[in-house]
Amino acid sequence: MRTVIAGLGSIGRRHLRNLQSIGETEIVLLRSGRSTLPEAELAGVPAVDSLAAALDLRPQAMIVANPTSHHLEVAIPAAEAGCHLLLEKPVSHSMQGVAALAEGAANSGARILLGFQYRFHPCLLRLRSLLSEGALGEPVHAGAHWGEYLPAWHPWEDYRTSYSARADLGGGVVLTLSHPLDYLIWLFGRPTEVVGRTAQLPHLELQDVEGMADILLRFPSNLLASVHLDYAQRPAAHRLEIVGTEGSANCDFAAGHLRWWTDSSGTWQEYRVLPSFDRNDLFLDEIRHFRELVEQGVKPVCSLDEGVASLEIALRALESGKQAAWDGQVAGG
Repeated sequence: MRTVIAGLGSIGRRHLRNLQSIGETEIVLLRSGRSTLPEAELAGVPAVDSLAAALDLRPQAMIVANPTSHHLEVAIPAAEAGCHLLLEKPVSHSMQGVAALAEGAANSGARILLGFQYRFHPCLLRLRSLLSEGALGEPVHAGAHWGEYLPAWHPWEDYRTSYSARADLGGGVVLTLSHPLDYLIWLFGRPTEVVGRTAQLPHLELQDVEGMADILLRFPSNLLASVHLDYAQRPAAHRLEIVGTEGSANCDFAAGHLRWWTDSSGTWQEYRVLPSFDRNDLFLDEIRHFRELVEQGVKPVCSLDEGVASLEIALRALESGKQAAWDGQVAGG
């Protein structure tokens, strides 16, 4: 398939390497020239410097991996032209233009896959099966925790200038680490209530984005979920705990380990990923799925509609954090 990659930061280059690894050769780079990464791995790959030039090539597919706040500048014209999209998460940094993207895709027949690669994680897939089977009974609480030290993400650049740390590029911890919002929707449906609290991390010198957030969600089943996100934690931690009426489960994504206890078994059971498992396997599975979406018309594992749902939650959490006062104060405070 002829594929254009828009955005050649770390994730765009990962997609390039993975496309090449599965045998794709008709790849064109849409470049802004602002990448801080070495040029060597891009050598020999054709490049254009404008979206118009990219669309003139009539690509079947486009990977939108530029900064979040610029996603729709590329995604909308590409969808209107009939390109199938792998759109990196989140959809955008606001709701402006989202309806136009959906309309453009509907009119042209373009299919859109959101880049929430944790939907391919073996532990999450096993956990979803347990929930579907009713192994834990009725879920009553879920807690997701993801903390990761931002300065260590891209050692080759000043993290304070990266998209993750800049509001104008759609950064901040809530949008950047929005995967838990997506997989909670995948597991439990869309929440009816969202409350968020955000905080700065002065020691990281982040000027205009939140570095830490806690989000509380209520789902139609009355399940409550909490999501903690931060740019500070060392070593990094990413885990999900679920409490049900007949058992509980703990998923450690970093360790590739799922444990669950059920009342019927009275003991802990576990699932571990294969020793050969690598984080890039999630992206490889994603790009293979995207190729099937383009060539065979399969349903996207994460649709635009679902991606919009997680964006709405993120934006509601951010707005809640800005406007709502704490409901109570410590006595005597």
